[in-house]
Amino acid sequence: MSRYPQCASQEKRLTSLRRIRIGIDVGGTFTKAVAIDIKTGQIVGKSTVPTSHGSQKGVSEGIVIALSKMLADSKIDISEIELIAHSTTQAINALLESDTAKVGIIAMGVNPEKGHIIKRTNISDAKINSDQALNTEHAFLDTGHLITESEVSNTISDLKKKGVQVIVATEAFGVDDPSNEIFVMKNAMEQKIPATASHEISGIYGLEIRTLTAAINASVLPKTFEVADFVEDAIRGVGVTAPLMIMKGDGGVTNMDTFRTKPILTILSGPAASVAGALLYLKVSNGIFIEVGGTSTNICIIKNGKPEIRYVTINEHPTCIRSMDVRILGVAGGSMIKLKDNRVWKVGPRSAHIAGLRYSCFAEPEVLKRGKIISVRPKQSDSEPYVAIECEGETFAITNTCAANALGLIEKIDYSYANQNSAKIAMELLGRHVGVTGAEIAMSVIQTASFEITKTVSKILKEFKMDKTHTQIIGGGGGASVLVPFVAKQLGISYKKAEHADVISSIGVASSMIQEEIEHTITNPTPEQISELQKKIHQTMIDKGAVPESITIDSEYISEKSLLRLSATGNVEMDSSDNAKNVFTLNEAKIRASEILNMSSDLVDLSFETDHYFVFTGHISEKKLFSKKNRHPILVLDRYGRQKLSIKNGKLFLGGKISILEEIDDFLESRHSEIAPQVYLLNNLKLVDFSGLTSISHILSAIKEDLDSSDKAAVIVEI
Repeated sequence: MSRYPQCASQEKRLTSLRRIRIGIDVGGTFTKAVAIDIKTGQIVGKSTVPTSHGSQKGVSEGIVIALSKMLADSKIDISEIELIAHSTTQAINALLESDTAKVGIIAMGVNPEKGHIIKRTNISDAKINSDQALNTEHAFLDTGHLITESEVSNTISDLKKKGVQVIVATEAFGVDDPSNEIFVMKNAMEQKIPATASHEISGIYGLEIRTLTAAINASVLPKTFEVADFVEDAIRGVGVTAPLMIMKGDGGVTNMDTFRTKPILTILSGPAASVAGALLYLKVSNGIFIEVGGTSTNICIIKNGKPEIRYVTINEHPTCIRSMDVRILGVAGGSMIKLKDNRVWKVGPRSAHIAGLRYSCFAEPEVLKRGKIISVRPKQSDSEPYVAIECEGETFAITNTCAANALGLIEKIDYSYANQNSAKIAMELLGRHVGVTGAEIAMSVIQTASFEITKTVSKILKEFKMDKTHTQIIGGGGGASVLVPFVAKQLGISYKKAEHADVISSIGVASSMIQEEIEHTITNPTPEQISELQKKIHQTMIDKGAVPESITIDSEYISEKSLLRLSATGNVEMDSSDNAKNVFTLNEAKIRASEILNMSSDLVDLSFETDHYFVFTGHISEKKLFSKKNRHPILVLDRYGRQKLSIKNGKLFLGGKISILEEIDDFLESRHSEIAPQVYLLNNLKLVDFSGLTSISHILSAIKEDLDSSDKAAVIVEI
């Protein structure tokens, strides 16, 4: 029987049906679904519904409603759907709201080091939000002898008696030999208790940070298990059999099993979705992307075609998890207003949806005219009230969107455009309440709200040494036109609104590829060690659903940290269409390259090309006092226009295996230096950084090994 029951045959699906990817972004205010025909890059369906925070089945209900509405409105056949991916706020919300499980930490090590290990792994005082610390219990197992099943089982039973709901297994140097951690996890599973092993979370040394990260991950396992089941059951209940993926904080997608076991990877999932949309759909090279939703604003730097990636910090606690560097502010289109001393004091962080109120700018003018200003507390715990308009039978929120509409800042075609008369009435009521005009109070609202955004963008400009004249602000989200143009004007930076700004996060989710990263602490890794980890991450990608032919692997070695990092990307389905919008043409790639290199396109040449990469070389002639010096920057882009490597001056070696090896050997010998340069190898599937190999003989050996298995390759040497 066909996997796609609504198709007459698999052949019909391949020939007559579209290939559609669906992205669903679960925001604080709205859940938005988008359907993209990946053959044409066209959006063929959209829908927006309120996020179902209060539902018994949580946000999954809103996901299904948004999906079902879009399928019905757009007449999309279920059998056309190739992939469904969604963002999530469940992990971070569980931490922020203290909806976490009690964690039992089983630390292991030899008895003479017991005190030291307990000190490094007993993290009961680690606060995960402003109100609450992780709820933990601690136990120690002596691995000076072979630990027995009864020891582990009894330890877990004792922890369960203390109310523990999840287990963390952690051992010093467990990344090198994880057998004890695996043994504890196996026993926990047999006792029907979820578990996390620290070596599964990260391969880097550092017992404290690895244990803390594993404990945070474990604390949200019961919640995410529940949510994952709800979402999967709901999607399958609609009849969709296509793969279901979830957005991670680094901008890639992964399968639902990963969400069940490593939910911490999805922290910043929502913000990452909008940045992915900016990178993959809008093809932004350099700029500051600002997404304004209903509840929060996300700000991310995109430099040289890449977002900044950093280790996630949770309430000032560093973790082993890497995610996009997204600054999140509690001010957005739906933010409500606080007054103090007859002036606008604060805007946000509470939004209209938290208070359960409609925006006043979407009310009928005649209803608002009979309204009066009152104070409300969206949450009982709120120390200061917000203002609202009480009318006959209903109360309306006064928001940033209301102020922007009252000032005429929103175009008619914009998602945030509302009833202008209603917006003006709302601001006039508020103005009279404090003794100013409606226009004055509306401008005060916009100025106050935008202040935090302006301050954050200014900080980013300084932090990344960005030139205002060469930087653009790109606005996304349903509230983009509410605040972002004002911020850009205040800073004197050019601004543009993203295409399909209101659903850019959903587009980002739909457009993203499977992405995985492995980090290992290794001093001076050998070619064999690098190759072994490449095989490991390649298999992990396949297990997650990536098509083997689509997988590309990049590696880098951070010598000062003795850290080897491998990154892999791949597609769920191979995209054979040359017209797919996400895939760059050669001309688009060359334009991107000239932008990144900051030089005229006629000085940039395509030097090498594979199925997955472009290699461009720039030509710069620099005048010295009595001579000229030529410099050749080299840039590697993948087929999606993302920067994979950039060096200021380099040499490219092309040709057959024997000639490449001879030329590189001669070049390295001619340098008369014992210090090996930065060397990279690029073949059809991967970009390998050999910076971890300090020996020239090791570098040549590694290059030879890769060339033996490559039909087409290039070697790049930094000069």
